[in-house]
Amino acid sequence: MVLKTFGWSFAITALGLVAAVFYDGWTAFGVVAILAVLEISLSFDNAVINAGILKKMNAFWQKIFLTVGVLIAVFGMRLVFPVVIVAVSAKLGPIEAVKLALNDKDKYQQLVTDAHPSIAAFGGMFLLMIFLDFIFEERDVQWLRWIERPLAKLGKVDMLSVCIAMIVLLISSFTVATHAHQHGGAHVDKAETVLISGIAGLITYLIVGGLSGFFENRLEEEEEREHEAEEEARKSGKAAPAIVMAGKAAFFMFLYLEVLDASFSFDGVIGAFAITNDIVLMALGLGIGAMYVRSLTVYLVRQGTLDDYVYLEHGAHYAIGALAVILMITIQYEINEVITGLIGVVLIAWSFWSSVRRNSRIAAAEGKATAPGEKAEVSSGL
Repeated sequence: MVLKTFGWSFAITALGLVAAVFYDGWTAFGVVAILAVLEISLSFDNAVINAGILKKMNAFWQKIFLTVGVLIAVFGMRLVFPVVIVAVSAKLGPIEAVKLALNDKDKYQQLVTDAHPSIAAFGGMFLLMIFLDFIFEERDVQWLRWIERPLAKLGKVDMLSVCIAMIVLLISSFTVATHAHQHGGAHVDKAETVLISGIAGLITYLIVGGLSGFFENRLEEEEEREHEAEEEARKSGKAAPAIVMAGKAAFFMFLYLEVLDASFSFDGVIGAFAITNDIVLMALGLGIGAMYVRSLTVYLVRQGTLDDYVYLEHGAHYAIGALAVILMITIQYEINEVITGLIGVVLIAWSFWSSVRRNSRIAAAEGKATAPGEKAEVSSGL
C-alpha cells in the first residue's frame, strides 16, 4: 500500500536529487533535500484538507489529481509562478523574466521579495475564507467546543465570513501594508496593492468555491434519488455503492483543489528564498515536496484516516487560519519559516492526539455498556 501510493514520490525524489548533483554538485543535493522537507512540513495541513475533498471524487478524478494536478503544482506553482511574479511586478516579458531568473539570481530574488505583499494578501484572503467558512459551519463533530459551538451559532448570519474577511483586509491595508517589508530591509506603503490583491483573492474563493458548492449540491440531489436503489442493494446482501463526484461536479472540485494548493504554496515559494535564489534548485526541491503532499493526500483517502481520526480536519483548518494570519503579518514583518511550519504541525498533532483519546473513550464506554439499550455519554470534543 505504501509503495503503491508513494512509489512515484520515491522515484521523483531519486531523480530530483540526482539531477541536483549533476546541476551543481553535492551542495545542490543538500539544498534540494532541505527544500523538500520545508515544503512537506509547510503543506501537511494541505494534504489533510485535500483528502477531505478528494474522498468525494471518483477514481478517475483522483487519478487526474495525481497526474495533471501534479504537473500544475510542480511546474505551475513551483517553477512558472515565481517567474510570472517577476514578469508582472517588474513589467517584463516572460522570456526576459526567465533570463533574469537564470542569469541574475540576486535581482530576481529582490523582485520576488518586493512582490510579497500582493502575494501574501491574495493567499491570505483565500485561506482565511476557507477557515472562516469551516469554523462558522454547524457540524455534528466538534473539537474545541468552547470555540466552535458559539461560532457555529454566529455562522447563521448570512455572509458573516465575507464581512470578517473584508474587515481583516481593511485593517491590514491601513496597518501592516503601510510599512510593507521590501528587499534590503526597506519599508514602503503598499496599502493599495494589498487591498486590490486581497479583494482578488476573496473573489477567486467566492467564484471557485461557489461553483464547486453548486455542483456538490447537485450531487446531493442525485444521492437522494439513488437512495432507494441503495436500500434495495443492502436488502439483497450487496454492498451499497458510494456516490462520488463525477462530471462537472468533480471538475469544479478539482479546480478548487488546484487554487487551494496554489494558496498553500505561496509561503513555500517565498520561504524557499531564505535557502536559495536558484530557480532550478527551488523547482526541484519544492517539486519533490509537492509530490509527497499529493501522495499523502491519496494515502489519507484510501486508508480512511479522516473517518477514523475525526478531529484531523479540524486541526488542518485551524492551521489554515493560522497560516492566513501569518501571511498577512509577513507583509510588514519577517517570520521564520520554521515557526510557520511548526504551528501547523503542532495543531495537526494536537488534533490527532485528541482523536485518539476520543476513540479510546468510545471503546471504553462501549465495553462498559451492559444493558442492550444502554447508551454511554462520550464527549465529542475538548
